[in-house]
Amino acid sequence: MVSPQLVTRTFKRHVEGAGLPWIGLHGLRHTHATVALKAGVPAKVVQERLGHSSVTITLDTYSQVLPSMRRDAAERIAEVMFGGR
Repeated sequence: MVSPQLVTRTFKRHVEGAGLPWIGLHGLRHTHATVALKAGVPAKVVQERLGHSSVTITLDTYSQVLPSMRRDAAERIAEVMFGGR
């Protein structure tokens, strides 16, 4: 079995070597979910990838992503309905 501390130390070494800011492994999980939702990946797919027991947990946890998604949806609908007027 691999030690969690070893995984964290190895990950940190790679992050520092790449010159990236440290966010930790759990932060990486949150980043993945946020980027996926912003990219339009369906919440159900994100829920399954994260292993959440329900899509509600995913949406409750990442609700900060939703305002920009709502604006984007409104703009897309307006484009289809009104042709970009």
